Amino acid sequence: MNGPEIHVEVAPELALFVPHHRRAGATALATDGVSTLGHVVESLGVPLTEVGALVVDGREVPVSHVPAAGESVTVRPVERPQRVPGAPLRFLLDVHLGTLARRLRLLGVDTAYESTDIGDPALATRSAAERRVMLSRDRGLLRRRELWAGAYIYSTQPDEQLSDVLDRFAPELRPWTRCTACNGLLRPATKEEVADRLEHGTQRSYDVFAQCGDCGRAYWKGAHHEQLEAIVREALRTRTQAG
Repeated sequence: MNGPEIHVEVAPELALFVPHHRRAGATALATDGVSTLGHVVESLGVPLTEVGALVVDGREVPVSHVPAAGESVTVRPVERPQRVPGAPLRFLLDVHLGTLARRLRLLGVDTAYESTDIGDPALATRSAAERRVMLSRDRGLLRRRELWAGAYIYSTQPDEQLSDVLDRFAPELRPWTRCTACNGLLRPATKEEVADRLEHGTQRSYDVFAQCGDCGRAYWKGAHHEQLEAIVREALRTRTQAG
């Protein structure tokens, strides 16, 4: 680009998206004079899903702003908690975030998940059709214009991923109300209702059950319950502190 030169400063929270030489303070950037500021920011590597405000010479501008020579641009991160207008808050996760999907469902958060790689166009289309926030570590996917909304998952560790999503979006938590396998709603069930899905040891040892209204999967406080309870307890504790 050999057009107007601007100066861009990217917030520290977004530094991982840009080259090292642009991570400390404002740096000069030549533009083509016609591209929008949103396009310029994306060309630096920052998905617009992660941008909370674009500030030019002290005033906030839309992504459609075309930068002029000499302007100073500050790229700020999204404010937390982030509000997603126009639909109940619900999520769509790509094939790489299965553990996060199960943990969000454990907490009662409406979470769709694709266990196979259906491709970025199909994911973006589903996000738009169902008005779900697309969660992904794929920057290319998050740049697709047809997305309803999206967010980058910064960590590769499930505990950190869950903490970040809960902090960023503050979804309503209703633990133990959704099927971790399919996202369907759970209902109380008698032992007789789920007997055909239980092994004999389980039938002898447990009396309290729940069943998914969609896929029929049965739930009880089995061997992994203590581990799941710890995840729920930590999420609720963090939410109470934040409130």
